[in-house]
Amino acid sequence: MKSTGKVTGIVSNLVTVLTDGPVSQNEICYIDCGGTRLMAEVIKVNGKNAAVQVFESTRGLKNGDKVEFEDRMLEASLGPGLLSSCYDGLQNDLTTMTGVFLKRGEYTEPLDHSRLWDFTPIAAPGDKVTAADWLGEVREGWLPHKIMVPFSFKGEYTVKSVVPAGQYNIDTTVAVLTNEEGEDVDVTMTQKWPVKVAIKAYREKPRPSRIMETGVRVIDTLNPIAEGGTGFIPGPFGCGKTVLQHAIAKQGDAEVIVMAACGERANEVVEIFTEFPELIDPHTGRHLMERTTIICNTSNMPVAAREASVYTAMTICEYYRAMGLKVLLLADSTSRWAQALREMSNRMEELPGADAFPVDLSAIISSFYARAGMVVLNNGKTGSVTFIGTVSPAGGNLKEPVTESTKKAARCFYALEQNRADKKRYPAVNPIDSYSKYLEYPEIEEYLSEKVTPGWVGMVEKTKNIIRKGREAQEQINILGDDGVPMTYHEQFWKSELVDFIILQQDAFDPVDSVTPMDRQEYMLKLVLDICDRNFDFEDFEECRRFFNEAINLLRQMNYSEFRSGNFNKYQEQLNNLISNGK
Repeated sequence: MKSTGKVTGIVSNLVTVLTDGPVSQNEICYIDCGGTRLMAEVIKVNGKNAAVQVFESTRGLKNGDKVEFEDRMLEASLGPGLLSSCYDGLQNDLTTMTGVFLKRGEYTEPLDHSRLWDFTPIAAPGDKVTAADWLGEVREGWLPHKIMVPFSFKGEYTVKSVVPAGQYNIDTTVAVLTNEEGEDVDVTMTQKWPVKVAIKAYREKPRPSRIMETGVRVIDTLNPIAEGGTGFIPGPFGCGKTVLQHAIAKQGDAEVIVMAACGERANEVVEIFTEFPELIDPHTGRHLMERTTIICNTSNMPVAAREASVYTAMTICEYYRAMGLKVLLLADSTSRWAQALREMSNRMEELPGADAFPVDLSAIISSFYARAGMVVLNNGKTGSVTFIGTVSPAGGNLKEPVTESTKKAARCFYALEQNRADKKRYPAVNPIDSYSKYLEYPEIEEYLSEKVTPGWVGMVEKTKNIIRKGREAQEQINILGDDGVPMTYHEQFWKSELVDFIILQQDAFDPVDSVTPMDRQEYMLKLVLDICDRNFDFEDFEECRRFFNEAINLLRQMNYSEFRSGNFNKYQEQLNNLISNGK
Protein backbone atom coordinates (compact mmCIF):
# COMPACT_ATOMS: atom_id res chain seq x y z
CA MET A 1 0.00 0.00 0.00
CA LYS A 2 1.18 3.50 -0.81
CA SER A 3 1.93 5.73 2.18
CA THR A 4 0.43 9.15 2.78
CA GLY A 5 1.34 12.08 5.00
CA LYS A 6 0.86 15.76 5.76
CA VAL A 7 3.07 18.82 5.55
CA THR A 8 4.59 19.93 8.86
CA GLY A 9 7.30 22.37 7.74
CA ILE A 10 8.28 24.46 4.72
CA VAL A 11 11.63 26.10 3.93
CA SER A 12 11.49 27.30 0.31
CA ASN A 13 11.50 24.10 -1.79
CA LEU A 14 12.36 21.88 1.19
CA VAL A 15 9.21 20.48 2.80
CA THR A 16 8.98 18.29 5.91
CA VAL A 17 6.28 15.61 5.81
CA LEU A 18 4.92 13.49 8.67
CA THR A 19 4.23 10.07 7.14
CA ASP A 20 1.81 7.34 8.20
CA GLY A 21 3.79 4.48 6.64
CA PRO A 22 7.17 3.50 5.19
CA VAL A 23 8.80 5.69 2.55
CA SER A 24 12.14 5.22 0.83
CA GLN A 25 15.03 7.43 -0.27
CA ASN A 26 14.42 9.20 -3.65
CA GLU A 27 10.75 8.16 -3.68
CA ILE A 28 8.40 10.45 -5.61
CA CYS A 29 5.40 12.02 -3.92
CA TYR A 30 2.67 14.54 -4.79
CA ILE A 31 1.59 17.37 -2.49
CA ASP A 32 -1.95 18.75 -2.76
CA CYS A 33 -1.56 22.56 -2.80
CA GLY A 34 -5.05 24.00 -3.10
CA GLY A 35 -6.09 21.50 -5.77
CA THR A 36 -2.73 21.62 -7.60
CA ARG A 37 -0.58 18.50 -7.34
CA LEU A 38 3.10 19.36 -6.87
CA MET A 39 5.72 16.69 -7.60
CA ALA A 40 8.46 16.20 -5.00
CA GLU A 41 11.25 13.76 -4.18
CA VAL A 42 12.25 12.30 -0.81
CA ILE A 43 15.84 13.23 -0.04
CA LYS A 44 16.02 12.31 3.66
CA VAL A 45 14.08 10.03 6.01
CA ASN A 46 14.24 10.46 9.79
CA GLY A 47 11.81 8.21 11.61
CA LYS A 48 8.30 9.25 10.59
CA ASN A 49 9.53 12.54 9.15
CA ALA A 50 10.54 12.75 5.51
CA ALA A 51 12.34 15.73 3.96
CA VAL A 52 11.17 16.18 0.37
CA GLN A 53 12.36 18.66 -2.25
CA VAL A 54 9.61 20.06 -4.44
CA PHE A 55 10.28 20.38 -8.16
CA GLU A 56 8.22 23.59 -8.39
CA SER A 57 7.39 26.76 -6.50
CA THR A 58 5.90 26.13 -3.04
CA ARG A 59 3.97 29.41 -2.95
CA GLY A 60 0.64 28.87 -1.19
CA LEU A 61 1.70 25.60 0.43
CA LYS A 62 0.77 25.35 4.12
CA ASN A 63 1.05 22.99 7.07
CA GLY A 64 -1.50 20.21 7.00
CA ASP A 65 -1.61 19.82 3.18
CA LYS A 66 -1.94 16.17 2.16
CA VAL A 67 0.90 14.19 0.59
CA GLU A 68 0.65 10.97 -1.42
CA PHE A 69 3.74 8.80 -1.97
CA GLU A 70 4.06 6.92 -5.26
CA ASP A 71 6.31 3.99 -4.21
CA ARG A 72 8.65 4.71 -7.16
CA MET A 73 11.62 6.90 -7.99
CA LEU A 74 11.81 9.71 -10.54
CA GLU A 75 11.63 7.87 -13.87
CA ALA A 76 12.38 8.66 -17.49
CA SER A 77 10.07 7.43 -20.26
CA LEU A 78 12.18 5.67 -22.88
CA GLY A 79 10.99 4.84 -26.37
CA PRO A 80 10.81 6.06 -29.98
CA GLY A 81 10.40 9.81 -30.28
CA LEU A 82 13.10 10.99 -27.88
CA LEU A 83 15.26 12.43 -30.66
CA SER A 84 14.42 15.93 -31.95
CA SER A 85 12.68 16.60 -28.61
CA CYS A 86 13.19 19.31 -26.00
CA TYR A 87 12.49 18.43 -22.37
CA ASP A 88 12.96 19.86 -18.93
CA GLY A 89 14.55 17.87 -16.10
CA LEU A 90 11.26 16.08 -15.37
CA GLN A 91 10.98 15.17 -19.07
CA ASN A 92 8.08 17.51 -19.72
CA ASP A 93 7.88 18.13 -23.46
CA LEU A 94 8.60 21.86 -23.80
CA THR A 95 7.18 21.96 -27.33
CA THR A 96 3.65 21.12 -26.09
CA MET A 97 3.40 23.76 -23.34
CA THR A 98 0.26 25.86 -23.12
CA GLY A 99 2.28 29.07 -22.68
CA VAL A 100 5.78 30.48 -22.45
CA PHE A 101 6.31 28.73 -19.11
CA LEU A 102 4.98 25.46 -17.76
CA LYS A 103 2.19 26.19 -15.30
CA ARG A 104 2.67 24.94 -11.78
CA GLY A 105 1.40 21.38 -11.55
CA GLU A 106 1.34 20.99 -15.35
CA TYR A 107 3.09 17.81 -16.53
CA THR A 108 3.20 16.86 -20.21
CA GLU A 109 3.70 13.52 -21.93
CA PRO A 110 7.30 13.05 -23.12
CA LEU A 111 6.37 10.68 -25.98
CA ASP A 112 3.70 10.87 -28.68
CA HIS A 113 1.27 7.99 -28.06
CA SER A 114 -0.65 8.50 -31.31
CA ARG A 115 2.25 8.44 -33.78
CA LEU A 116 2.72 5.25 -35.79
CA TRP A 117 6.15 3.66 -36.19
CA ASP A 118 7.33 1.18 -38.83
CA PHE A 119 8.22 -1.85 -36.71
CA THR A 120 10.46 -4.66 -37.96
CA PRO A 121 10.87 -7.76 -35.73
CA ILE A 122 14.35 -9.01 -34.81
CA ALA A 123 13.58 -11.77 -32.30
CA ALA A 124 11.55 -14.86 -33.21
CA PRO A 125 9.25 -17.11 -31.14
CA GLY A 126 11.30 -19.52 -29.07
CA ASP A 127 14.32 -17.22 -28.64
CA LYS A 128 15.81 -16.91 -25.16
CA VAL A 129 16.21 -13.27 -24.10
CA THR A 130 17.21 -11.24 -21.06
CA ALA A 131 16.95 -7.56 -20.11
CA ALA A 132 18.11 -5.17 -22.89
CA ASP A 133 18.07 -7.81 -25.65
CA TRP A 134 16.69 -6.55 -28.96
CA LEU A 135 13.17 -7.62 -29.95
CA GLY A 136 12.60 -5.35 -32.94
CA GLU A 137 13.51 -2.11 -34.63
CA VAL A 138 11.89 1.12 -35.78
CA ARG A 139 13.47 3.97 -37.77
CA GLU A 140 13.81 7.12 -35.70
CA GLY A 141 14.85 9.64 -38.32
CA TRP A 142 17.72 7.85 -40.06
CA LEU A 143 18.86 5.93 -36.95
CA PRO A 144 17.82 2.37 -36.05
CA HIS A 145 15.92 2.50 -32.75
CA LYS A 146 15.93 -0.90 -31.05
CA ILE A 147 12.90 -2.10 -29.11
CA MET A 148 14.39 -3.94 -26.15
CA VAL A 149 13.39 -6.23 -23.34
CA PRO A 150 12.72 -3.81 -20.43
CA PHE A 151 15.79 -3.17 -18.29
CA SER A 152 13.82 -4.02 -15.14
CA PHE A 153 13.24 -7.65 -16.18
CA LYS A 154 15.16 -10.22 -14.14
CA GLY A 155 16.28 -13.64 -15.34
CA GLU A 156 15.76 -15.35 -18.68
CA TYR A 157 12.60 -15.10 -20.80
CA THR A 158 11.31 -17.02 -23.81
CA VAL A 159 9.80 -15.11 -26.72
CA LYS A 160 6.25 -16.40 -27.11
CA SER A 161 5.18 -14.13 -29.97
CA VAL A 162 6.27 -11.02 -31.88
CA VAL A 163 3.97 -8.89 -34.04
CA PRO A 164 4.71 -8.93 -37.79
CA ALA A 165 6.28 -5.97 -39.56
CA GLY A 166 3.88 -3.05 -39.73
CA GLN A 167 2.90 0.30 -38.26
CA TYR A 168 2.13 0.49 -34.54
CA ASN A 169 2.07 3.13 -31.81
CA ILE A 170 4.26 2.93 -28.72
CA ASP A 171 1.46 1.45 -26.56
CA THR A 172 0.95 -1.57 -28.83
CA THR A 173 2.09 -4.92 -27.42
CA VAL A 174 4.84 -5.84 -29.89
CA ALA A 175 5.99 -9.00 -28.10
CA VAL A 176 4.83 -11.46 -25.47
CA LEU A 177 7.51 -13.04 -23.26
CA THR A 178 7.24 -16.01 -20.92
CA ASN A 179 9.27 -15.90 -17.72
CA GLU A 180 10.83 -18.82 -15.84
CA GLU A 181 7.62 -19.30 -13.81
CA GLY A 182 5.58 -19.71 -16.99
CA GLU A 183 3.86 -16.33 -16.75
CA ASP A 184 3.29 -14.25 -19.89
CA VAL A 185 4.47 -10.65 -19.91
CA ASP A 186 3.50 -8.04 -22.54
CA VAL A 187 6.19 -5.76 -23.96
CA THR A 188 5.45 -2.45 -25.70
CA MET A 189 7.78 -0.01 -27.45
CA THR A 190 8.19 2.10 -24.31
CA GLN A 191 9.55 1.49 -20.82
CA LYS A 192 10.46 3.50 -17.71
CA TRP A 193 13.66 3.60 -15.70
CA PRO A 194 14.67 5.54 -12.53
CA VAL A 195 17.06 8.30 -13.57
CA LYS A 196 19.34 8.07 -10.52
CA VAL A 197 20.08 4.38 -11.09
CA ALA A 198 22.61 3.45 -13.79
CA ILE A 199 21.36 1.16 -16.58
CA LYS A 200 23.72 -1.84 -16.44
CA ALA A 201 22.42 -3.49 -19.60
CA TYR A 202 25.70 -4.87 -20.86
CA ARG A 203 28.07 -7.82 -20.59
CA GLU A 204 31.26 -5.96 -19.76
CA LYS A 205 32.69 -2.45 -19.61
CA PRO A 206 36.24 -2.46 -21.02
CA ARG A 207 38.72 0.41 -21.02
CA PRO A 208 38.36 2.85 -23.94
CA SER A 209 40.48 1.76 -26.90
CA ARG A 210 39.87 4.42 -29.57
CA ILE A 211 39.45 8.18 -29.66
CA MET A 212 36.36 10.17 -30.52
CA GLU A 213 37.21 12.66 -33.26
CA THR A 214 35.76 16.12 -32.66
CA GLY A 215 37.30 18.06 -35.57
CA VAL A 216 38.72 20.51 -33.01
CA ARG A 217 42.52 20.51 -33.36
CA VAL A 218 43.38 21.56 -29.81
CA ILE A 219 41.46 18.49 -28.62
CA ASP A 220 42.16 15.84 -31.26
CA THR A 221 45.82 16.70 -31.77
CA LEU A 222 47.05 17.55 -28.28
CA ASN A 223 44.55 16.10 -25.78
CA PRO A 224 42.19 13.61 -27.46
CA ILE A 225 39.16 12.24 -25.67
CA ALA A 226 38.41 8.54 -25.97
CA GLU A 227 35.13 7.16 -27.27
CA GLY A 228 33.28 6.36 -24.06
CA GLY A 229 35.60 8.71 -22.17
CA THR A 230 34.99 11.63 -19.85
CA GLY A 231 36.21 15.20 -19.95
CA PHE A 232 35.31 18.63 -18.68
CA ILE A 233 35.82 22.24 -19.72
CA PRO A 234 36.34 24.70 -16.86
CA GLY A 235 36.75 28.39 -17.46
CA PRO A 236 35.54 31.89 -16.55
CA PHE A 237 32.36 33.34 -18.00
CA GLY A 238 32.72 34.51 -21.58
CA CYS A 239 35.67 32.30 -22.48
CA GLY A 240 33.78 30.20 -25.01
CA LYS A 241 32.68 27.07 -23.11
CA THR A 242 29.27 26.94 -24.79
CA VAL A 243 30.65 27.64 -28.29
CA LEU A 244 33.26 24.89 -27.86
CA GLN A 245 30.56 22.46 -26.74
CA HIS A 246 28.42 23.36 -29.74
CA ALA A 247 31.39 22.74 -32.07
CA ILE A 248 31.98 19.33 -30.48
CA ALA A 249 28.26 18.49 -30.74
CA LYS A 250 28.16 19.43 -34.42
CA GLN A 251 31.37 17.73 -35.48
CA GLY A 252 31.90 14.94 -32.93
CA ASP A 253 32.04 11.35 -34.13
CA ALA A 254 28.79 10.34 -32.40
CA GLU A 255 25.45 9.07 -33.63
CA VAL A 256 23.26 10.57 -30.89
CA ILE A 257 23.76 13.94 -29.16
CA VAL A 258 22.18 14.82 -25.81
CA MET A 259 22.50 18.44 -24.65
CA ALA A 260 21.81 19.07 -20.96
CA ALA A 261 21.43 22.76 -20.12
CA CYS A 262 21.54 22.57 -16.34
CA GLY A 263 20.72 25.90 -14.72
CA GLU A 264 21.88 27.92 -17.72
CA ARG A 265 20.94 31.55 -18.26
CA ALA A 266 17.80 32.04 -20.31
CA ASN A 267 19.60 33.73 -23.22
CA GLU A 268 21.95 30.73 -23.61
CA VAL A 269 19.01 28.33 -23.56
CA VAL A 270 17.20 30.38 -26.21
CA GLU A 271 20.39 30.24 -28.29
CA ILE A 272 20.33 26.43 -28.12
CA PHE A 273 16.65 26.28 -29.11
CA THR A 274 17.09 28.66 -32.04
CA GLU A 275 20.49 27.51 -33.37
CA PHE A 276 20.32 23.74 -33.06
CA PRO A 277 17.29 23.23 -35.34
CA GLU A 278 19.13 25.22 -38.04
CA LEU A 279 22.52 23.49 -37.79
CA ILE A 280 23.43 21.11 -40.61
CA ASP A 281 25.12 17.86 -39.61
CA PRO A 282 28.45 17.67 -41.52
CA HIS A 283 28.41 13.87 -41.32
CA THR A 284 25.01 13.33 -42.95
CA GLY A 285 24.02 16.64 -44.53
CA ARG A 286 20.74 16.51 -42.57
CA HIS A 287 19.64 18.72 -39.68
CA LEU A 288 21.65 18.07 -36.52
CA MET A 289 18.46 18.20 -34.44
CA GLU A 290 17.31 14.92 -36.03
CA ARG A 291 19.78 13.04 -33.83
CA THR A 292 19.72 15.39 -30.82
CA THR A 293 17.75 15.53 -27.59
CA ILE A 294 17.82 18.67 -25.44
CA ILE A 295 17.24 18.62 -21.68
CA CYS A 296 16.83 22.17 -20.45
CA ASN A 297 16.48 23.78 -17.04
CA THR A 298 17.15 27.50 -16.71
CA SER A 299 18.67 29.09 -13.63
CA ASN A 300 15.32 30.53 -12.48
CA MET A 301 13.82 27.04 -12.10
CA PRO A 302 13.75 25.38 -8.63
CA VAL A 303 16.93 23.64 -7.54
CA ALA A 304 15.31 20.20 -7.56
CA ALA A 305 14.49 20.45 -11.26
CA ARG A 306 18.03 21.63 -12.03
CA GLU A 307 19.47 18.62 -10.22
CA ALA A 308 17.18 16.21 -12.06
CA SER A 309 18.17 17.42 -15.54
CA VAL A 310 21.65 15.85 -15.61
CA TYR A 311 20.31 12.49 -14.39
CA THR A 312 17.51 12.46 -16.97
CA ALA A 313 20.02 13.27 -19.73
CA MET A 314 22.40 10.47 -18.67
CA THR A 315 19.55 7.93 -18.53
CA ILE A 316 18.55 8.75 -22.12
CA CYS A 317 22.20 8.34 -23.15
CA GLU A 318 22.44 4.91 -21.49
CA TYR A 319 19.23 3.90 -23.25
CA TYR A 320 20.67 4.64 -26.69
CA ARG A 321 23.99 3.05 -25.72
CA ALA A 322 22.11 -0.20 -25.11
CA MET A 323 21.14 -0.08 -28.82
CA GLY A 324 24.82 -0.25 -29.83
CA LEU A 325 25.03 3.47 -30.69
CA LYS A 326 27.75 6.03 -29.99
CA VAL A 327 26.26 8.73 -27.76
CA LEU A 328 27.73 12.09 -26.78
CA LEU A 329 26.44 13.86 -23.66
CA LEU A 330 27.26 17.55 -23.21
CA ALA A 331 26.29 19.10 -19.87
CA ASP A 332 26.41 22.89 -19.44
CA SER A 333 27.04 23.63 -16.65
CA THR A 334 27.73 21.10 -13.91
CA SER A 335 28.61 23.99 -11.58
CA ARG A 336 24.91 24.93 -11.46
CA TRP A 337 24.10 21.31 -10.67
CA ALA A 338 26.61 21.41 -7.79
CA GLN A 339 25.12 24.71 -6.62
CA ALA A 340 21.69 23.08 -6.55
CA LEU A 341 23.14 20.30 -4.37
CA ARG A 342 24.64 22.96 -2.10
CA GLU A 343 21.35 24.81 -1.69
CA MET A 344 19.51 21.65 -0.67
CA SER A 345 22.32 20.59 1.66
CA ASN A 346 22.26 23.98 3.39
CA ARG A 347 18.49 23.92 3.83
CA MET A 348 18.76 20.49 5.45
CA GLU A 349 21.41 21.94 7.81
CA GLU A 350 23.93 19.26 6.87
CA LEU A 351 27.60 19.57 7.83
CA PRO A 352 29.11 21.76 5.07
CA GLY A 353 32.29 20.99 3.17
CA ALA A 354 34.58 23.37 1.30
CA ASP A 355 32.77 26.56 0.17
CA ALA A 356 29.58 25.17 1.80
CA PHE A 357 29.23 22.41 -0.82
CA PRO A 358 28.10 18.98 0.48
CA VAL A 359 30.91 16.97 2.06
CA ASP A 360 30.17 14.13 -0.37
CA LEU A 361 30.31 16.36 -3.47
CA SER A 362 33.34 14.52 -4.84
CA ALA A 363 31.59 11.14 -4.47
CA ILE A 364 28.40 12.42 -6.17
CA ILE A 365 30.35 13.80 -9.15
CA SER A 366 32.51 10.66 -9.44
CA SER A 367 29.54 8.28 -9.40
CA PHE A 368 27.83 10.34 -12.10
CA TYR A 369 30.88 10.44 -14.38
CA ALA A 370 31.29 6.69 -13.87
CA ARG A 371 28.02 6.10 -15.73
CA ALA A 372 29.74 7.06 -19.01
CA GLY A 373 31.91 4.55 -20.86
CA MET A 374 32.13 2.03 -23.68
CA VAL A 375 30.28 -1.27 -23.13
CA VAL A 376 30.01 -4.66 -24.77
CA LEU A 377 26.34 -5.65 -25.05
CA ASN A 378 24.89 -9.12 -24.55
CA ASN A 379 24.97 -9.74 -28.32
CA GLY A 380 28.65 -8.74 -28.64
CA LYS A 381 27.94 -5.31 -30.18
CA THR A 382 29.49 -2.21 -28.61
CA GLY A 383 27.93 1.06 -27.54
CA SER A 384 29.34 4.09 -25.78
CA VAL A 385 28.48 7.22 -23.82
CA THR A 386 31.10 9.98 -24.05
CA PHE A 387 30.53 12.69 -21.46
CA ILE A 388 31.91 16.24 -21.58
CA GLY A 389 30.73 18.72 -18.97
CA THR A 390 31.53 22.36 -18.38
CA VAL A 391 32.39 23.97 -15.07
CA SER A 392 31.90 27.69 -14.38
CA PRO A 393 34.18 28.45 -11.41
CA ALA A 394 33.51 31.76 -9.70
CA GLY A 395 36.11 34.30 -10.79
CA GLY A 396 37.86 31.72 -12.97
CA ASN A 397 39.32 30.02 -9.87
CA LEU A 398 40.26 26.50 -11.01
CA LYS A 399 41.08 25.51 -7.41
CA GLU A 400 37.46 25.71 -6.20
CA PRO A 401 35.73 22.48 -5.02
CA VAL A 402 33.64 21.66 -8.12
CA THR A 403 36.63 21.90 -10.47
CA GLU A 404 38.87 19.93 -8.10
CA SER A 405 36.24 17.22 -7.56
CA THR A 406 35.57 16.93 -11.29
CA LYS A 407 39.29 16.72 -12.04
CA LYS A 408 39.45 13.55 -9.92
CA ALA A 409 36.66 11.92 -11.93
CA ALA A 410 37.24 13.08 -15.52
CA ARG A 411 40.14 11.85 -17.64
CA CYS A 412 40.38 14.92 -19.90
CA PHE A 413 40.87 18.48 -18.67
CA TYR A 414 40.37 21.38 -21.10
CA ALA A 415 41.16 24.54 -19.12
CA LEU A 416 39.89 27.74 -20.74
CA GLU A 417 42.06 30.76 -20.07
CA GLN A 418 40.83 34.32 -19.69
CA ASN A 419 44.07 35.71 -21.14
CA ARG A 420 43.68 33.72 -24.38
CA ALA A 421 40.04 34.75 -24.66
CA ASP A 422 41.00 38.41 -24.21
CA LYS A 423 43.51 38.02 -27.07
CA LYS A 424 40.76 36.42 -29.22
CA ARG A 425 42.74 33.19 -29.47
CA TYR A 426 39.86 30.73 -29.74
CA PRO A 427 39.24 28.08 -28.64
CA ALA A 428 40.81 29.58 -25.51
CA VAL A 429 42.11 26.23 -24.22
CA ASN A 430 45.33 26.55 -22.23
CA PRO A 431 47.68 24.03 -23.92
CA ILE A 432 49.99 23.75 -20.90
CA ASP A 433 47.44 23.22 -18.11
CA SER A 434 45.14 20.97 -20.17
CA TYR A 435 45.76 17.25 -20.42
CA SER A 436 44.34 13.92 -21.58
CA LYS A 437 45.14 10.87 -19.48
CA TYR A 438 44.03 8.67 -22.38
CA LEU A 439 47.37 9.34 -24.08
CA GLU A 440 48.89 7.16 -21.35
CA TYR A 441 46.72 4.16 -22.32
CA PRO A 442 48.64 1.60 -24.43
CA GLU A 443 45.40 0.84 -26.30
CA ILE A 444 44.97 4.49 -27.30
CA GLU A 445 48.63 4.86 -28.28
CA GLU A 446 48.37 1.75 -30.49
CA TYR A 447 45.11 3.03 -32.02
CA LEU A 448 46.64 6.43 -32.83
CA SER A 449 49.73 4.78 -34.37
CA GLU A 450 47.49 2.73 -36.68
CA LYS A 451 44.79 5.32 -37.35
CA VAL A 452 46.96 8.44 -37.72
CA THR A 453 50.70 7.74 -38.00
CA PRO A 454 53.36 5.75 -36.09
CA GLY A 455 54.83 7.73 -33.22
CA TRP A 456 51.90 10.15 -33.05
CA VAL A 457 51.97 10.39 -29.22
CA GLY A 458 55.66 11.30 -29.40
CA MET A 459 54.85 14.08 -31.88
CA VAL A 460 52.20 15.39 -29.50
CA GLU A 461 54.66 15.51 -26.59
CA LYS A 462 57.19 17.27 -28.83
CA THR A 463 54.55 19.89 -29.76
CA LYS A 464 53.74 20.53 -26.10
CA ASN A 465 57.44 21.00 -25.33
CA ILE A 466 57.70 23.61 -28.10
CA ILE A 467 54.76 25.51 -26.57
CA ARG A 468 56.24 25.21 -23.08
CA LYS A 469 59.68 26.49 -24.17
CA GLY A 470 58.01 29.33 -26.06
CA ARG A 471 56.15 30.41 -22.92
CA GLU A 472 59.40 30.43 -20.94
CA ALA A 473 61.17 32.42 -23.68
CA GLN A 474 58.30 34.93 -23.80
CA GLU A 475 58.60 35.56 -20.06
CA GLN A 476 62.32 36.26 -20.42
CA ILE A 477 61.74 38.60 -23.37
CA ASN A 478 59.07 40.50 -21.44
CA ILE A 479 61.42 40.93 -18.47
CA LEU A 480 64.72 41.66 -20.23
CA GLY A 481 63.51 43.20 -23.48
CA ASP A 482 64.08 42.21 -27.12
CA ASP A 483 67.78 43.04 -27.07
CA GLY A 484 68.44 41.53 -23.66
CA VAL A 485 68.02 37.87 -24.63
CA PRO A 486 69.85 35.61 -27.13
CA MET A 487 68.39 35.12 -30.61
CA THR A 488 67.50 31.53 -29.72
CA TYR A 489 64.89 32.87 -27.25
CA HIS A 490 63.16 34.80 -30.04
CA GLU A 491 63.28 31.72 -32.25
CA GLN A 492 61.76 29.51 -29.51
CA PHE A 493 59.02 32.07 -28.90
CA TRP A 494 58.07 32.38 -32.56
CA LYS A 495 58.08 28.61 -33.04
CA SER A 496 55.54 28.36 -30.20
CA GLU A 497 53.53 31.14 -31.87
CA LEU A 498 53.59 29.11 -35.09
CA VAL A 499 52.08 26.13 -33.23
CA ASP A 500 49.56 28.42 -31.52
CA PHE A 501 48.25 30.13 -34.65
CA ILE A 502 48.17 27.03 -36.87
CA ILE A 503 47.29 24.15 -34.52
CA LEU A 504 45.68 25.63 -31.41
CA GLN A 505 43.58 28.43 -32.90
CA GLN A 506 40.56 27.50 -35.01
CA ASP A 507 37.69 29.45 -36.56
CA ALA A 508 34.46 27.81 -35.41
CA PHE A 509 32.43 29.75 -38.00
CA ASP A 510 34.57 29.18 -41.10
CA PRO A 511 33.13 26.46 -43.39
CA VAL A 512 36.56 24.84 -43.90
CA ASP A 513 38.52 25.60 -40.73
CA SER A 514 35.66 24.78 -38.35
CA VAL A 515 36.21 21.02 -38.72
CA THR A 516 39.59 19.38 -39.33
CA PRO A 517 39.74 15.61 -40.04
CA MET A 518 42.59 13.61 -38.54
CA ASP A 519 44.44 13.17 -41.85
CA ARG A 520 44.56 16.95 -42.27
CA GLN A 521 45.62 17.42 -38.63
CA GLU A 522 48.46 14.96 -39.21
CA TYR A 523 49.60 16.78 -42.37
CA MET A 524 49.55 20.24 -40.78
CA LEU A 525 51.26 19.12 -37.56
CA LYS A 526 54.08 17.46 -39.52
CA LEU A 527 54.45 20.63 -41.59
CA VAL A 528 54.68 22.82 -38.46
CA LEU A 529 57.11 20.45 -36.70
CA ASP A 530 59.30 20.37 -39.81
CA ILE A 531 59.73 24.15 -39.55
CA CYS A 532 60.26 23.97 -35.78
CA ASP A 533 62.99 21.33 -36.24
CA ARG A 534 65.06 23.65 -38.42
CA ASN A 535 67.84 25.81 -37.03
CA PHE A 536 67.72 29.30 -38.52
CA ASP A 537 70.53 31.84 -38.48
CA PHE A 538 68.68 35.14 -38.16
CA GLU A 539 70.70 38.36 -37.96
CA ASP A 540 68.27 40.09 -35.58
CA PHE A 541 64.88 39.54 -33.97
CA GLU A 542 63.11 41.70 -36.59
CA GLU A 543 64.20 39.29 -39.34
CA CYS A 544 63.02 36.38 -37.17
CA ARG A 545 59.66 38.07 -36.62
CA ARG A 546 59.16 38.80 -40.34
CA PHE A 547 59.99 35.21 -41.33
CA PHE A 548 57.60 33.59 -38.87
CA ASN A 549 54.83 36.13 -39.52
CA GLU A 550 54.99 35.27 -43.22
CA ALA A 551 55.07 31.53 -42.45
CA ILE A 552 52.08 31.90 -40.11
CA ASN A 553 50.16 33.85 -42.76
CA LEU A 554 50.74 31.15 -45.40
CA LEU A 555 49.85 28.31 -43.05
CA ARG A 556 46.68 30.09 -41.90
CA GLN A 557 45.65 30.44 -45.55
CA MET A 558 46.16 26.67 -45.88
CA ASN A 559 43.86 26.13 -42.87
CA TYR A 560 41.16 28.10 -44.68
CA SER A 561 41.66 26.22 -47.98
CA GLU A 562 40.26 22.86 -49.01
CA PHE A 563 42.80 20.15 -48.25
CA ARG A 564 43.17 18.94 -51.84
CA SER A 565 42.68 22.13 -53.83
CA GLY A 566 44.77 24.37 -56.03
CA ASN A 567 44.88 27.12 -53.39
CA PHE A 568 46.21 24.69 -50.80
CA ASN A 569 49.02 23.59 -53.12
CA LYS A 570 49.77 27.22 -54.07
CA TYR A 571 50.32 28.21 -50.44
CA GLN A 572 52.38 25.06 -49.90
CA GLU A 573 54.73 26.06 -52.74
CA GLN A 574 55.06 29.59 -51.36
CA LEU A 575 55.89 28.18 -47.94
CA ASN A 576 58.57 25.90 -49.43
CA ASN A 577 60.14 28.89 -51.21
CA LEU A 578 60.09 30.92 -48.00
CA ILE A 579 61.86 28.16 -46.08
CA SER A 580 64.44 27.51 -48.83
CA ASN A 581 65.24 31.24 -49.11
CA GLY A 582 65.44 31.69 -45.36
CA LYS A 583 68.70 31.45 -43.46
